[in-house]
Amino acid sequence: MSPIWRLVFTSATAARWTGAAGRGTVERMRTPHRLGAWSALILAPALLAAQRPKLSPSVHDYVSVDTTVVALTHVRVIDGTGAAPKDDQTLVIKDGDIVAMGSASAIKVPDGAQVMDLTGKSVIPGLVMMHEHLYYPTGPGVYGADYVSFSRLYLAGGVTSMRTAGNVGGYADLNLAAAIKAGTAVGPWIDATAPYVNGPSPFTQMYALKDSADAQRFVAFWADAGATSFKAYMNITRPELRAAVREAHRRGLKITGHLCSVTYREAADAGIDDLEHGFFVATDFVKDKQPDLCPGQNPGMNALAAVDPKAPEFTSLVQYLIAHHVAVTSTLTVFETFTPGQPFPPGTDVLDPILKAQYEQGYTRISQDTSTRFKRLLALDRVMELAFARAGGLLIAGTDPTGGGGVIPGYSDQREAELLVGNGFTPLEAIRICTLNGATYLGRADRVGSIAVGKQADLVVIDGNPAADINDIAKVTLVFKQGVGYDPAKIIESVKGKVGLF
Repeated sequence: MSPIWRLVFTSATAARWTGAAGRGTVERMRTPHRLGAWSALILAPALLAAQRPKLSPSVHDYVSVDTTVVALTHVRVIDGTGAAPKDDQTLVIKDGDIVAMGSASAIKVPDGAQVMDLTGKSVIPGLVMMHEHLYYPTGPGVYGADYVSFSRLYLAGGVTSMRTAGNVGGYADLNLAAAIKAGTAVGPWIDATAPYVNGPSPFTQMYALKDSADAQRFVAFWADAGATSFKAYMNITRPELRAAVREAHRRGLKITGHLCSVTYREAADAGIDDLEHGFFVATDFVKDKQPDLCPGQNPGMNALAAVDPKAPEFTSLVQYLIAHHVAVTSTLTVFETFTPGQPFPPGTDVLDPILKAQYEQGYTRISQDTSTRFKRLLALDRVMELAFARAGGLLIAGTDPTGGGGVIPGYSDQREAELLVGNGFTPLEAIRICTLNGATYLGRADRVGSIAVGKQADLVVIDGNPAADINDIAKVTLVFKQGVGYDPAKIIESVKGKVGLF
């Protein structure tokens, strides 16, 4: 669970939150994959073509394009590297890979190809989102399993690869990842994170580590079971974190953290690969913080709110994280739901009516809260995330569908890109953060995360130009995963009004 941010509504305050986080997968971070510029005409002489998945009939119900060779013609290509868009391009897909790309006047469409004229439309890489979950808050501190509906909604929103960043379903997340890979379930490729690596916790869906030896055993057990990522949580100790990191790295896997008891600097010293929620949950600035103890959400937020992002106490932390190769995951979408004055989130109409009404009531309460610090904190974290990226840090993105609700898979992933532009990133930079940066962290940038000949055909067709107006990223008309085109409208309709139930 990403910040399993739990809203506790009281008569005195509109809301306060407690967090649970998300965790990460992947091997130790590498230097960003360097992508060569493509010329007017690029052909791949030999490709390591991944086998196109053989889809079950139930999955095929949501497919609109399933042909060996597809040509997308007259389309605007936004390749995910941050490079300027290229207009009037033709892109040829064969057996799930991109085999040719260039000017529409120069590329020859292969005989027998299915031709799709995408004049006026754009194509971006499939989103690679790094703090997602397969559960939704259904009550105070309770998270219901949403394996079918969430995996479908992520794909419908353009997410073709995702990390679950913490799970409360144990084997279910691992089994779903395997089913999607096998073509028997609808959804993105999943980097399946194990259950949270945590100390004592109020959450009944979490295990409490006994000591560092137990942490090593826990990581080993779940790695053997098939987990490909780990996430440390709020009440882990430094020795337990070090043991978990050592075991994960020994197996070539990565570990992230939503921390409190351990500071960001201490986590970097322990070898952590990633830190969740931007700088919202950093306890480095709490003056009287005790080692291995979470000072609580309120002291942490109070201390953060007093930080000047241009002061050495923050800039030195940024440099420390970068020097230790620690990525940072932005999850602005979940914090937006705690902040008065932010727009009503997209996608809530897919929720079960009871959960929809529950969220609407919470949104009204937050909107009327004049005492909250979240306006200050959201604005401050956005400045900090931008500063981290501008200094050379690897900023990746996710959404964290927890808290008091309202963070809806797919819809919120698009919204995260919009919020990143609000941070001060350009639309092209925001798209890169949500695509190539995530793939780079995962060690998969040679296959996904950008559009290039030889890469997997994970693509999102958009009716508009998100390079000029990032809001167009929500206008998804078709999602290709490994060269198979899925119909987002049909997928959404299959779960509408039922999300939160299954």
